Parts: sequence; C-alpha cells; structure tokens
Amino acid sequence: MGSQELRSQHQSLLQTDHLRNKLPYPKSVGFIVTNEFCERFSYYGMRSILVLYLRNKIGYTADGATVIYHVFTMFAYFFPLLGAMIADGWLGRFRTILYLSLVYATGSVLISLSAMPPVNLPQLEFTIIALLLIAFGTGGIKPCVSAFGGDQFKLPEQERYLGYFFSLFYFAINAGSLISTFITPILRADVHCFGDNDCYSLAFGVPGILMIVSIVFFVAGRRFYVTKQPAGNILGKVFSCITHAAVKAIKGKDKREHWLDNADDKYDAGLIEDVKDLLRVLVLFIPLPVFWALFDQQGSRWTFQADRMEQSIGSWTLKADQMQVLNPLLILLFIPLFEVGIYPFLTWARLIKKPLHKMIWGGVLAAIAFVISGIVEIKLLPTYGTPVSEGFAQLRVYNGFNCNFTLNANNDTVMIGPLSVYEKLDLESRNVTQLPISLRGIEGECANQTFVGNYELQEKKANSLFISQNGLYNFIDNNDKAIDTVNIRFLSNIDHLVTINVNDVRKNVTKLSLKSDDRSQYSIDKGTYNVLVDGVIILSEYEFKTGAVYTINMVKDSSETYIANPVVITPPNSVHILWLVPQYVIMTMGEVMFSVTGLEFSFTQAPASMKSVLQSVWLLTVAFGNLIVVLIVEGNFLDAQWKEFFLFAGLMMLDMLIFTAMALKYKYVELKSSTENVAIDEIRLPDKPTLKEN
Repeated sequence: MGSQELRSQHQSLLQTDHLRNKLPYPKSVGFIVTNEFCERFSYYGMRSILVLYLRNKIGYTADGATVIYHVFTMFAYFFPLLGAMIADGWLGRFRTILYLSLVYATGSVLISLSAMPPVNLPQLEFTIIALLLIAFGTGGIKPCVSAFGGDQFKLPEQERYLGYFFSLFYFAINAGSLISTFITPILRADVHCFGDNDCYSLAFGVPGILMIVSIVFFVAGRRFYVTKQPAGNILGKVFSCITHAAVKAIKGKDKREHWLDNADDKYDAGLIEDVKDLLRVLVLFIPLPVFWALFDQQGSRWTFQADRMEQSIGSWTLKADQMQVLNPLLILLFIPLFEVGIYPFLTWARLIKKPLHKMIWGGVLAAIAFVISGIVEIKLLPTYGTPVSEGFAQLRVYNGFNCNFTLNANNDTVMIGPLSVYEKLDLESRNVTQLPISLRGIEGECANQTFVGNYELQEKKANSLFISQNGLYNFIDNNDKAIDTVNIRFLSNIDHLVTINVNDVRKNVTKLSLKSDDRSQYSIDKGTYNVLVDGVIILSEYEFKTGAVYTINMVKDSSETYIANPVVITPPNSVHILWLVPQYVIMTMGEVMFSVTGLEFSFTQAPASMKSVLQSVWLLTVAFGNLIVVLIVEGNFLDAQWKEFFLFAGLMMLDMLIFTAMALKYKYVELKSSTENVAIDEIRLPDKPTLKEN
C-alpha cells in the first residue's frame, strides 16, 4: 500500500472518529425506554394476577382458568407476526406502536372496569374482550419497539451508543416485570374495595394507568424521533416464495437440486438462497415449543400450587402470585453468573461445546423443575381434603350434643363423640341413593334422643346431617379448600336465638357477626380469633389457618353454659411456599441456557436479510408452547395435578432427545466479517439480552 493511500485511510478514520464524537446521544431514547418500562409493567402486572381473577371472580375452575391464561399468552405471541407485517408493509414502526398501544390501553382499562362490581358490566364477556385487545396490542408492538429504538442511531458512527441503548432497554424490561409482579399482588390482596376482601379492579387499574402513561411518554418524544418509511413486508415475501416453490415442486416433473429452486422463475437467486438458510435453522425450532409449555406455567399451574401452601414468613405474607417475581430477579443474577462461572466450568468439563448443547441442558433443567413440582404436589395432597368423585357421595354426621351418639348406617356401627363428627367419604351413589340411618343417644342429655329413617345421598355431593334438639338438619357441605382465606360454618344446638361474634384478637375488631340459626358458610381472613355468644367468650384465641374449612359445633348444656368445638373438615395449608423456590431456581437456570442461547444462535445463524423473520418465528414457538398446555388441560385425561407435572417433565425429556439428535447433525454457519453491510432493520441484539422480551 502506498504512502498516499495510507494518509488517505488515516484521514478517513480521523473524520469518522470526529463524527462519532460529535454526534450527540439521541434524546428520543429516553422516551422509548420509559415507554418500554411502563408497557412491561402493565403486561406482567396484569398477567401475574390473571389466573386467580379468572378462578376467584369469574368463576372458572382451576383448569378453565389455566386454559384461558394460556390462550391469552398464545395470542400475545402470535400477534407479533401481524405487528411486524403491519409495520414493515403499511404503517411504519412509529404509527404501528402508537395505534396498537391505544388498542392495548383500551383493553387494560376495560378489564379494570369489568372487575368493578358497581359498574355492573357483563364480567365474563368484557374480560375476554379485554384480554383479546391486550394480546393484540402487546403482541403487535413487541417486534417494533426495540427496532424503532435502533432506528434512532446513525451507524456505524454510533455503534457503541447502540450497545448502551440495548442494555438500558432490556434493563427496563426486567425492571418493569420485577416491580409489577411484586406490587400488583399486594394491590390485589391487601387492599379491600367495594365490600370485598380484595381489590382486583385496582390491581388491574394500576397496570392500565401505566399503559396510558407509556403512550404519553411515547407521543411526547415524537419531535425527537427518527422515523423511517416501511421497508417492505419481508415476512410476506418469504411465505410467498416458499408457497410458490412448494406448489411448483408438487406439480412439476423436473428434479431440482433443492425444491426451493422451483421459485427461480419469480424470485431472485439471493432471496432463494437466504430462504434456504432460514429453513435450515427453522427446522431446529420444531421441538422448541415444549420448553415454553413448561416455562409459561409459572403464571398458571405453579401459581395455583403456591395458592394452596402456607404463605406466612414471620409477620409477612408471600402471596402466591408474588412467587413469579423470582424469575426476573434470578435472571438478573444468573446471566452474569453463567457467563463468568458456570459456562467456563461446563466447557472445561466438556459438557458443552456448541451453543445448541446449552439449549439441551436448558431443556433438561426445565424437566427437572417439573419433576420437583410434581414431588411438591404429592406432598400437598394430604392438605387438599377429599374431593367428591363421580359415582360416590360423602356423608358427615355432626353431633350437636355434649354427649355420645351411636350411629348405625351402611352396615357400620360407630360412636360419635360430643360435639364431633362422623365421616364416610366413599359411599357408592348414583344420582340419589336412599340410606337408612339410626341414631341413638346413650348417656346424659342424649339418653332420650333417637332418630331413625332414610336419608337421601346425592352423588358427587358432601351430604351432611346435624343432630340437634329440633331433629336432624340436613344440608350440602362445601369442603372445597378455602382460597386465600378461611371458611367457617356454625352449627348451633340452642333453643333460642343468640348472637355469635368472631373477633380478631390482634386488631380488636369484629370480623363476623351472625345469629345462631344462620348455618351458612362464611369466609374470614386467617388469624387468631375469639368466638363470643352474647358477649361471652366461648372459644378463646383460636387460630384459624389459611386454606382450612371449619365447622363449629355449639350447644348450651344443662348448666346454661355455652360450649363450642371446632371441627376441621378440610386441612389448612401446611406445606410452606418456600418449598417452591428450588423449582423456580432450576427453571430460571434452564431459561438462561435455553432462551438466551436460542436468541443468540438464531441471530448468528440466520442470513442478514432474514434476522427479523427469525425473531418473529422465535416468538411464534412461545405461542405454540402455550397451545400444548391448552390441549393437555382440555384433554382432561389425568385425574391428579402431580401426574400432569410428571407428564410435562417426560415430554420435555423426550423432546430434548429429539432435539439432541437434530443438534448433532446441524452444521454451523461461519460468522461473517463484522464489515458486512447490514440494514438498519437487522441491528443485532446485545450479546446477552435478558429474557423478558419473550
């Protein structure tokens, strides 16, 4: 190289450095990052409490709420395809983000309004509409926001600034997720509104307000933005090229070296070659949805699991939906830890050699997390009480006297102690069965008490009898596990009306007041209570525990003294919620190895013109993962939750065996020179992005 050329090159480099130092950091970035923080706060805050709202307020079963949750998540990860096509082929990124954010905010406001009893909207219908609007909004803007942020930088002069932006951008995503999944459950459970012991309308409303704030910030930065015209629908071109080639390959008789070569009559050779490279990577995406089927159950099945556990940590309560805060918190810790320590060790131990090896181990860790959750579920079974099965009926006979009764029923003779209960929970019954019953008092006040007759047993019901001075009172019990509260019923064997009060000892307030002839079931918060009859304490500082169902038998004996005995029908939550921490830790470790690596792998292995397409399809694997959950839950072929957890673990291991076979055959593409001319649309992600963008 001549001296003249060297001087010219040196001068060019000096000019580039001068321009790099002269260009200011784009002011628009602050508005975009703030917008992303508010939007992610809104999305994860709403989603963290969604399954509990669907079950506790809308009336879905746990299975029904799980299905709705995963259908919503599926749509949220399907709509990015549509959002990318709208932005690239029609509206451009700025208008796509703005318009779909308005749709998003409408859904957020609507779900909050539908949760307000005074508004009296059709709750189910408006909730479903709101979820569809939110899914369309969040999914549609997902592929646009980070790329729009990249549009604000002049490359290559501001390449270093671009890296700072992505670090800040992904920090905002995780910060929004972390804060909202901690705060929103507090608003749900600790604030009481509209006469309820919770406040879902506020818990949905705050994320809704944050979504509106995100739009305000986004619009406020409009005069600073660099906006680019739509660059063309690359997704549409890829789909059209594949379809055209496939149709010609089926109809044609000519044998081509590759079936995509059939599209060369309509598409240029460069596009066809890029699509070939794209499909090589997409084949590896086929097993990926199973991982997301497991991962996204943190917000559904694992939340329900946490809701059936003891949540007290000293004087503080860790709520079931707050457990999800572990995921973003652990991600922030694990990403640098894996890079600095774990990956070097695994490489030294020859457990990983290629990026796909990390994904395999990530899938195995997800399977292990579900094995642990299955074991925890088995430990929880004794605390669930006894469900009523098809073809059977339950019978409980409550003794309202302070003396013994003999019961003859179903060829059994048993003694029912003072103020206690007899339970037979597996009586065969079809529709309605007549059961002969004989009850005889054998001492004291009970000596002259005799009850003989037939009693109707209803199939799949908790049939109950109460022995009182006025005869047998029959009712259908509700022994379902109490959710976040305590269920309590009083059965009073008193010949005149008295007032029963349940007073919170710590707060010195009356939580429940009723008449002695009221035998309904009520819900109260867990805690230590005094039970009083006409101002006299008959049950002192009794601890009612979360999840339990109590029936309190009461009688006034011959000495005019009131006596009460609490009978536990359904056990309280006794397995502590912190036993869930291991499965969250292992699942998050799996997420770091699987998802971060998958994003990096798909980006580096895709041709330059196809990187945005590949990112959209990556999000689509999340949608299909949630569809797998819906299909398994709707299939309803397992009769226990622990079996379902083990099924998912087995599916994940089988899936990773298939993925391992595919990974061993994959030939990696060598990375191209850093001087490759890449369009602004294809700005690379930071080396190690965090995962909440998924």
